[in-house]
Parts: sequence; C-alpha cells; structure tokens
Amino acid sequence: MTDTPARYDVIAIGNAIVDVIARADDAFLATHALIKGGMQLVDAAMAELLYSEMGAAVEISGGSAANTLAGMAAFGKSCAFIGQVRDDQLGQVFAHDIRALGIAFTTPARTEEPPTARCLIMVTPDAQRTMNTFLGASQFLPAQALDKAMIEAAQILYLEGYLWDPEEPRAAMRTAIGYARAAGRKVAFTLSADFVIARHRTDFMALLEEGLIDILFSNTDEICTLTQLADYEAAIAVIAPKVPVLVCTCGADGAIAIVDGVRSETAAAPVARIVDTTGAGDLFAAGFLTGHVEGLDATACLKLGALAAAEVISHYGARPEADLRLLRAQAL
Repeated sequence: MTDTPARYDVIAIGNAIVDVIARADDAFLATHALIKGGMQLVDAAMAELLYSEMGAAVEISGGSAANTLAGMAAFGKSCAFIGQVRDDQLGQVFAHDIRALGIAFTTPARTEEPPTARCLIMVTPDAQRTMNTFLGASQFLPAQALDKAMIEAAQILYLEGYLWDPEEPRAAMRTAIGYARAAGRKVAFTLSADFVIARHRTDFMALLEEGLIDILFSNTDEICTLTQLADYEAAIAVIAPKVPVLVCTCGADGAIAIVDGVRSETAAAPVARIVDTTGAGDLFAAGFLTGHVEGLDATACLKLGALAAAEVISHYGARPEADLRLLRAQAL
C-alpha cells in the first residue's frame, strides 16, 4: 500500500491497433469475399493481401482501451498506455499517434513476427464500414513488458477485456492487477464483447468474487452473457453486489451506474446525426472515468460518458475530433 499521490489518472492495458481506412466499391468486397458491414478476424497473409490491394488509405491508431485514453486525454486527464506493437511502419504510427495525444507509452516494440495489429476498414459509397482485423503483435504482450512503477503511479488501472483472450497478455494483466492492488490503486475492467465473455466467463466471475475489480464496464448484452440471464435488469441485480462500481450502457436508452448499491441513470446525449457507432463504448468509459477520478458523483460521471459517446458517433473514427473540454463546458 502506498500513500504516494498518483502521477497518472489512468493507465490502460489493451490492444495496440492501427485502423487503416480506405474507400472501396462493392466489387472489391465481392472479389475478396468480404461481408459488407461485418467484422472478421483475418490472418497475416490475408491482412497483407488486403493492405496491398486497398486504395489510398488513412491510418488512424485505434484499439478499445487506447481509444478510451484518447478521450480522457481530450478531457485533460493524465494517462499512460501499455500495449504491444512490432518495430514496423504501423508500430511507429501507433506510437507516434498515442504520444502525440500526451499519453505516456513506453512498451518496447517486438523485433520478430507477427507485425503490428491492424484493422483494415473498407468504406463503401453507402457509408458502410467493413472491418478486417489482424491482431498480430498485440496478442504477444508479455508480463516482463509491464512497467511496474508506472502501474503503481496510476490512480486507476484500466483493462481491456478483448486482451484477456490470448494467453500471454492475460497473464500480464493478472500480474498488473497484483501490482495495482498492492499499491492501493483501483482496477477497472471492460467486458468488451460477448465472444470474450463466453470464453472467459469463469475467469471474469472469479475476478469479481475475489474483489479484484473496483469498476466494471458493460453493456446490456454483455452483462446478460456474463450472468447467463436473458433480462439485463436481473443480470445487473446479480453483478452489482460483487463490485463497488458497476456501469452498464443501454444504447439509445442511456446508461446506468450502481455505486455501493446506489443506482443512478442518465439519458443518451442528443446527436444531430449518427454517422458511425464505432468507439461509443470506449468514449463512454472515457467520460465516466474522467468524472470518477475528479471525484464527481455517479450521475455527473454518466453525463460525461454520454457526452463523449455522442461526440464520437457523430463522425467516422473511434477517437474524438471535437474539443471535449469545450463541449463539457457548454453542455454541463
């Protein structure tokens, strides 16, 4: 246990992915047997093929937890990130982008295969996004790559559920939880996706039962998968007593937080036009955590989350484009 003031508001561990976005027509999708509007995992060979045949592309760093930190940095918070890239072109893009936001990133790059993770996104004229994700180097984050002192210096350790799937980063995250808890810091966890929960439900429930998670982020589908219950209100009733702070997003219906048994709710923030819902959950977490580290009450945290989510779904890409501090001042 340490009484040392936190140097960082949040440190996150997650997938280090670069989104590569290019325009494509339906014929390109058909040629490569891609399902329009879908998301599929691809291997290195398919990723290289698609990358070589895509049109002129825009490269924007992504990854769920990294997107959350981008949102927090836009709110003016101090953040750090741990994630694995390769020492290749896209690895350099990721490192540059996250550092340019003022986020500390010191994880050593891998020198061997596979290459840096990328999500190859084809945007057709009807604005549909077809995503092909190669997880690459991000799946090989070893425990020895963790910066123990950096984890101990953060008020909250934020863990991305997606990264619980591969064995090596799962072990690294368990180690990181130990570092954070020994230092008296909080641990936040986002469930990420139904397929991850289905494979690791026993692990996730054990983390909650053992009191290792302080803040749990979920949506209505994910909390139902975690509890194996069809009704999300019933699922919330099961999970809430197991964690000090439970946050559950409900899409257009807003979000719920239960803090030490006390329930708060907020409506979704208004959006003039929904363009792309990618990153909505990531930015909601950014807003909520921003309020939490500032000591705001649950309702205020939820409103900040809704504000950040509304901004990111108003444009393409999973990172904020507007000045979140200005939006906050105008809206709240």
